[in-house]
Amino acid sequence: MAVAFPGRTKRVSRKGNPEGRMSLIDHLIEFRQRIIKAVFALVVCSILGWFLYDWVYAHLTAPMNAVAAQRGIEADKVALNFNGLTTAFSNRINLSIWMGLILSSPVAIYQAWAYLVPALTRREKRISLAFAAVTIPLFLSGCAFGFWVLPKAVEILLGFTPLTAYNLPEAALYFRFVTRLVLVFGFTWVMPVALVGMIFAGIIPGHSLLRQWRPALVVIFVIAAIVTPTPDAYTMFFLAAPLVVLYFVAALIGLWIGKRRAAAAPEWTKLPDDRASAL
Repeated sequence: MAVAFPGRTKRVSRKGNPEGRMSLIDHLIEFRQRIIKAVFALVVCSILGWFLYDWVYAHLTAPMNAVAAQRGIEADKVALNFNGLTTAFSNRINLSIWMGLILSSPVAIYQAWAYLVPALTRREKRISLAFAAVTIPLFLSGCAFGFWVLPKAVEILLGFTPLTAYNLPEAALYFRFVTRLVLVFGFTWVMPVALVGMIFAGIIPGHSLLRQWRPALVVIFVIAAIVTPTPDAYTMFFLAAPLVVLYFVAALIGLWIGKRRAAAAPEWTKLPDDRASAL
């Protein structure tokens, strides 16, 4: 006989509970367990990020060193400024958590998916698993693309510094700028998945994305201008351009979903409002 320990949900087979019903307390306990697992993964990955700090620091500050070498000026004229005794330590903690957030994102997405699975049918499970499988590489690809854009953005911003002047940005502000830039690219690349999800849920019609592509492009560029932490048009364009491509991919998927849904709909749903059906 299985014993249910306090604070843990008792697993019931689908055969004994075909509808996957759970009480409110069981839902809350399950939610807590998923949160704990996601936080544990974040802590473990953050500890890993602590040991990778030197490697991450070298790559994040490489654009500044490249600008100094390109302009033929001393490296100490373009360098980070740790203005405090605890600044270096706190920056190491912040970068470690940032690395942990990126590395643990697959675990967090899986935990969110696993929490919803008991309430889904077999077909919905396959669809939701496909969404989770697409979301993870899209988020990581967006972060990687943001990291690729970073050197050019730094070069443009530092290019306004006169040759006779020093540019010693505060380390905390620089790393806040860098981490925000990378995460913004990662999160925005997932937005088309949310659009396809709304089409699957029937919130918006399948053909609406392609019909509304003109205002959608305006919204994409406005969002790109708002969320990018740099004032230059270069970074905004490199954030908006992939989003435009992903938007049209989502629009084509929406058309495909709409056609399949229309083909599977019964005949009486296709009759005009002023005509009675055979039912």
